[in-house]
Amino acid sequence: MNSEKLTPSQLERIQNALETVPFAKLLGIELEDMAPGTATLGFNIREDLKQNNGVVHGGAIASLVDTATAFAIISLLPPDEKATTADLTISYLRPLRNGRAHSTARVLRAGRRLIVVSAELIEDAENLIATALSTYVRI
Repeated sequence: MNSEKLTPSQLERIQNALETVPFAKLLGIELEDMAPGTATLGFNIREDLKQNNGVVHGGAIASLVDTATAFAIISLLPPDEKATTADLTISYLRPLRNGRAHSTARVLRAGRRLIVVSAELIEDAENLIATALSTYVRI
């Protein structure tokens, strides 16, 4: 992890965010890498994350992507500021079946009111599974 580029308060905020999102825990989402304006999170593919055709449910993929984009912006926000997803557009490119999924998100622009983030989701064999573009609003 590139945590040496993050301040102690940023690291504390990131750790607190990771520990206090029950839905992320339910999905088994784990932080893999973090640097200012970027984050990689992943989860192991389990049978209970799949839909009836044996592929990972699109909602589970969207949740991993949304969580990665949220973590990408944490280090850019002042300590007293929060943001929430205003828009998330995902393009599913191929099915996800086994192994581990990894979503890497990067802030493209952090404006006064809106933050735009892109993300990709890959699997263990480095195949691109999905791409996404998300907008967050500062609150």
